[in-house]
Amino acid sequence: VVARRTIDLFAADTIAKRRSHHNVYNQSSSNDDMLSSFISSNDDDVSDEFLRDTAVNLLLAGRDTTGTALSWFFYLLCKNPRVEQRILDELAPIAATKMLAAANDRGVFAGGELSSRGYLHAALCECLRLYPPEPFQHKAAVAGDVLPSGHEMKAGDKILIYYYCMGRMEGVWGKDCMEFRPERWVTDDGKLRYEPSYKFIAFNAGPRTCLGKEVAFTQMKAIAAAVLWNFAVEAVPGHSVEPKLSVILHMKN
Repeated sequence: VVARRTIDLFAADTIAKRRSHHNVYNQSSSNDDMLSSFISSNDDDVSDEFLRDTAVNLLLAGRDTTGTALSWFFYLLCKNPRVEQRILDELAPIAATKMLAAANDRGVFAGGELSSRGYLHAALCECLRLYPPEPFQHKAAVAGDVLPSGHEMKAGDKILIYYYCMGRMEGVWGKDCMEFRPERWVTDDGKLRYEPSYKFIAFNAGPRTCLGKEVAFTQMKAIAAAVLWNFAVEAVPGHSVEPKLSVILHMKN
């Protein structure tokens, strides 16, 4: 309750400031953000409650999840230099067009340039399989039903679905399910292998599929490519790396 009140007060104060700025200047500011754009687009038609929910959703679903995924991604690459080198090899042709002679020549990569880089995408998918930013989810039965397993459900019953565990189940991903192996996402002819969302469930599935899935991949690819090309990321020797108990799979410590 205290945490919810803190969030509500923060959101209310921020919304009030954005509304005030919009009313005074009646136009978008030079340092626009998504909250301001909602207010500018809808004027007085949008409620503070809607703006609060939207802002909090953007913070949780659009920031923490992406940041958490990248933390685990760089950690996995530290442990798997072979994968890191293959990603660098994939980035090299793009870097050449930017006159970047070698790794550590400072440069960034646009999302469009990375859209066809299949191995980078595969490595991110493999990271999300092992370390899904949202490690579990719950569903509720609207009406009585029987699951394919034969288990009976009553209206209101809840099922907890552990994405973290599903990504590490031999029955789902095979005997090498505990290995970080991006190659499992690449077909024999070098194309990305399609996996149904009910198997690779990091972005939820069906009508509940994350609306920001493609945006998230674009962001992660651009950030990962820039960091890997410009820096050599290393894990601190002896540092304990483990998941933190949370609705978001943050890295502890």
